[in-house]
Amino acid sequence: MNHIADPTEVIAQNRGWRFPRTGPSLPEVYRSVRVPKGRGWWGVIRKLLAFSGPGYLVAVGYMDPGNWATDLAGGSAFNYTLLSVVIISSLMAIFLQHLALKLGVATGRDLAQACRDHFHPVVAFLLWIGCEIAIAACDLAEVIGSAIALNLLFGLPLIWGVCLTACDVLAILYLQSRGFRFIEALVLTLIGVITASFGVQMFLSKPDFGAIALASIPSPAILHDPKMFYLAISILGATVMPHNLYLHSSIAQTRHYALTPEGKREAIFYGTIDSSVALFFALFINAAILIVAAATFYRSGHHEVAEIQDAYKLLSPLLGMGAASTLFAVALLASGQNSTLTGTLAGQLVMEGFLRLRLHPVLRRLVTRLIAIIPAVIVTALLGESGTAQLLIFSQVTLSMQLSFAVIPLVMFTGDKTKMGEFVNPRWVKIFGWTLAIVIALLNAYLLWQTLSGR
Repeated sequence: MNHIADPTEVIAQNRGWRFPRTGPSLPEVYRSVRVPKGRGWWGVIRKLLAFSGPGYLVAVGYMDPGNWATDLAGGSAFNYTLLSVVIISSLMAIFLQHLALKLGVATGRDLAQACRDHFHPVVAFLLWIGCEIAIAACDLAEVIGSAIALNLLFGLPLIWGVCLTACDVLAILYLQSRGFRFIEALVLTLIGVITASFGVQMFLSKPDFGAIALASIPSPAILHDPKMFYLAISILGATVMPHNLYLHSSIAQTRHYALTPEGKREAIFYGTIDSSVALFFALFINAAILIVAAATFYRSGHHEVAEIQDAYKLLSPLLGMGAASTLFAVALLASGQNSTLTGTLAGQLVMEGFLRLRLHPVLRRLVTRLIAIIPAVIVTALLGESGTAQLLIFSQVTLSMQLSFAVIPLVMFTGDKTKMGEFVNPRWVKIFGWTLAIVIALLNAYLLWQTLSGR
């Protein structure tokens, strides 16, 4: 069902933008989830449940296969030391996703629409190209991760697993036709599978909780060891996904809240709770990967386990449970498929927001999938498993290059009173936001330089 914005609502949200808004973000699901009315504790619970969902779609980007290699390498090489980096990265993500949510609710625009309406057409077009490249890179990591999982679970050759991932188009289209809540339910179920899998592995690995508590505090050793610092930057660069900022600013508008200051304030409040809780799940999973790697591989003397396939082979014998490796592969498959769902939505809204161009969902998904599958097939056929590992690293570097081009406009728009009105960021949030944007830009620039220079 398409939901068309009321003209009076559109006019009310045009302040501060160069162009009038021509349509809502993701129109087929715009304002499609009803928000119940009510007061008291029961009313609060019902509203919280109604607003729960978008945060979990965003959270899957923080636990996709592209993050696994950095967490595995960090835990196996440096024990629990880099756990503080995982925590800091997740806290940064919570802050940035809150800004994305606030932009969507307060202005009625997603980040792509906001960029198109504010910047010169040439700048907006370049931002769109960069964002499409980032989405394709993320999709590439999902393709590779899913193919590796299928290979580990069923012995399916990697090249066939890569091709099989194209079939998820049909599943996504079916879910979209059933309503946005079905997509959220599937994503939440897969997150549950991943959480349960790593919960069991955490229990079996018997980690040192005292060392974990100490590692939650940043260590000066991270700055003094070049290899550790490089991995720390990789974790920071791979954690905050640029397409998630675009996505959250859009799917926050799937709720049918009142388009009044009170209604928007309520939507921001409940939406922030939703995304913060969901991102704590992502924090647990990323931390669990690093902790299991430290407690299993580092403790047993396997200090160079960065390959997903190596981790799979070593888990069962080291943990003394045959199902440990299987749980690991199941979680990897769930992670890859989960990220596919959100990548599809992000690709759609970015194209519509920047270009005001709508393609049929089948065509849009096939184009994005082919961009990811073609290089994956070529590299897999030529180089095998080692090539897929290199491709995963390349996809994360590409995401790092794009991140600042999403963060800087987001901080700029949410700090502009002419666009945000009474929802503009307070001074301390502006300062923190710009500081964070500069730090991310510098760290990712350094990561890119290190990668290209081969250091």
